[in-house]
Amino acid sequence: MSVPQTPHTFGASTTAAEVIDGVDLHGRRAVVTGASSGIGVETARALAVAGADVTLAVRDTDAGARVAARLEAELPPKSGQLTVGRLDLADRSTVEAFVSAWHGPLHILVGNAGVMAFPELTRTSDGREMQFAVNHLGHFALAVGLHSALAAADGARVVSVSSIGHLFSPVVFDDLDYRFRPYDPWTSYGQSKTANILFAVGAAERWADDGITANALMPGNIADTSLARHMVPEQLAGFIETTGLALPPQKTVEQGAATSVLLAASPTVEGITGRYFEDCAQAEPVTERAGAIAGVAPYALDRENADRLWNVSEALAR
Repeated sequence: MSVPQTPHTFGASTTAAEVIDGVDLHGRRAVVTGASSGIGVETARALAVAGADVTLAVRDTDAGARVAARLEAELPPKSGQLTVGRLDLADRSTVEAFVSAWHGPLHILVGNAGVMAFPELTRTSDGREMQFAVNHLGHFALAVGLHSALAAADGARVVSVSSIGHLFSPVVFDDLDYRFRPYDPWTSYGQSKTANILFAVGAAERWADDGITANALMPGNIADTSLARHMVPEQLAGFIETTGLALPPQKTVEQGAATSVLLAASPTVEGITGRYFEDCAQAEPVTERAGAIAGVAPYALDRENADRLWNVSEALAR
């Protein structure tokens, strides 16, 4: 079966401002996780410019408040309102508190926050491997907890920020937390990013009757971001040799946020769900990692994998 192509006039160099131009989001409410730095800030900015009221869901609320104040000073008239909410995706209690505090419909949920390549095996307080816990499990619990608010929006969109790094590894269901295999920063990151895509596939299947669409994306190779804050210089220097993955051309933060904003708000992707995007278009499948600078692995869009991950994630969230 052929994959339907997305109608678009955007590409790799498109910015979030260009995507949102002409879009009216007044009366809509959005949550962007990790909106205190990098593409999260630009995603929040673009949605607010279009009129959406945006909650910056962040671990460091002081940093979030500074970003909100800066954006408010820069936003044009008739922009949406910005608020800051505490959300530590490694701490289940803060996810539950965020969900409990939410009232009314939620039109846009952007799971943008993430961590990458912890040099040593690190676990959360409840024993989960940190990258899988933050990048996937925390966002899964947040989205499931907010499901009723998304359903009440009558046409909500869920956006899951993944990465070309999903090519590092499928989800290894028999050893999610590295209790048997040697820990590796890149396969750990890879399985968490594969999980981000599989979550979108699973949500698309389960929530279609609620009018909710869910898609995943690769933002691009963006230098100006805090994602690599846990990496040591040796990891960065030997990235290609170590991983066998070539880096795509660099993007600015404004360009990096474009695909998130496209999936969150653009009418050009209305009704499209359960897909993986890059450079503002649906990605083509790839069959191996070596030398890849784009594309999506078949295991990341596999419905059986998505169902298995959903069931595992529900069990771990209890």
